[in-house]
Amino acid sequence: MADELTPETPEEEQPKKTHKQRKNGLYPGVSEELAESMRTGWADTELHGLEPIAQAAHTAVRRAALSARFPGERLVVPAGRLKTRSNDTEYPFRASTEYAYLTGDQTENGVLVLEPTGQSGHKATVYLLPRSNRENGEFWLSGQGELWVGRRHSLTEAEQLLGIPAKDVRELAEALTDAEGPVRVVRGHDTLIESALTDKVTKERDEELRVYLSEARAVKDEFEIGELQKAVDSTVRGFEDVVKVLDKAEATSERYIEGTFFLRARVEGNDVGYGSICAAGPHACTLHWVRNDGDVRSGDLLLLDAGVETHSLYTADVTRTLPVNGTYTDIQRKIYDAVHAAQEAGIAAVKPGAKFRDFHDASQHVLAEKLVEWGLLEGPVERVLELGLQRRWTLHGTGHMLGMDVHDCAAARTEAYVDGTLEPGMCLTVEPGLYFQADDLTVPEEYRGIGVRIEDDILVTEEGNRNLSAALPRTSEDVEAWMARLKG
Repeated sequence: MADELTPETPEEEQPKKTHKQRKNGLYPGVSEELAESMRTGWADTELHGLEPIAQAAHTAVRRAALSARFPGERLVVPAGRLKTRSNDTEYPFRASTEYAYLTGDQTENGVLVLEPTGQSGHKATVYLLPRSNRENGEFWLSGQGELWVGRRHSLTEAEQLLGIPAKDVRELAEALTDAEGPVRVVRGHDTLIESALTDKVTKERDEELRVYLSEARAVKDEFEIGELQKAVDSTVRGFEDVVKVLDKAEATSERYIEGTFFLRARVEGNDVGYGSICAAGPHACTLHWVRNDGDVRSGDLLLLDAGVETHSLYTADVTRTLPVNGTYTDIQRKIYDAVHAAQEAGIAAVKPGAKFRDFHDASQHVLAEKLVEWGLLEGPVERVLELGLQRRWTLHGTGHMLGMDVHDCAAARTEAYVDGTLEPGMCLTVEPGLYFQADDLTVPEEYRGIGVRIEDDILVTEEGNRNLSAALPRTSEDVEAWMARLKG
């Protein structure tokens, strides 16, 4: 990785300056001749006639709804800033969900401001970094200059793409400091913007804005549904990729599985939507196993929980539990089939007008029945469910909202989410599981170290529901046949 030549280079690390270099205060350590050379001789690369991004019409509708909810108030929604990974390298940037949802833009330092135009209505402006300045050397001397990190869109180009007037974000903090009237900001993404608004905002009012934007994402528009299907389709191909290389994973580790799926995510999407869980053997009993450094052995199960994130930041979230050698043992099949039955009951409970909790209750009821039937719990089933005894082995809730965040709408009020009612356009996961820890002495030895989860992405429709990930087989027999075809 090349080192950056920046004006901030410590004096002791700079090459010895000639007389001309010392005179050139604008470019410390750079000769006047080189500075002049770097200022000139560059072609005009401005792009013209750009078409709006695919979601531009939808983001306009979302901003209008936000405007109607908070009339007469200035609303500030930052994208966020780069975060240091180590020394002078940064983590890959991912714009805040709220900002991307309202603009479709994903660039660091961006800020959306809705300025009130009276008692009702707002004027939206997106504040962005403009093209790198070639006169002052920023484009080649700054570590975030375009020579180092690539071309940015000009403000004019951004306006064409986003359908929102664009201004220089470097002027925003001062303008916000002088702003008058009620203001709300989405917190946690940009300390500079928050500092400029310190004496103008309150945590309570800002939280209302965050909650609104979380709840607004619950019902997806047609663009969002299309993106979720695209994410799921890529995820299905990623799962197929993994099955084809299980022999190589056996020779290495779970990391081979993680890397294989990641390749699909980066080729067809933006990234993975969350850290892939590639849990083989007893690791499947650890709900968020993301170390992915364990052995992959024939005869064990592989619990693969992974999702591709699209370029517009919508993510899939799918889980399959696969026999590494392609065939379930009798005890593995018994547990797998129980989880599948629980998932079938959960999916059937997803429909308009149903309570959000209904699919969880339906799945848990089936699992409790199985645990009583196997003699692991004493019935009746109603007693088990009332006391929550099945949770020793079911552990987690049966699903969550899905969208731009893998656990979408997380800031929503309880009454609007987990105590709410399902509507067409909502997308959620249904993912029951059974997990028998390797050291659990309350179950027969043959159960220990087996973990099974089956997860699909379910869209609520007018008629009931649609399984977006139905292309991946779910019954134990279908999984075995599918793996056999892929392995050739």
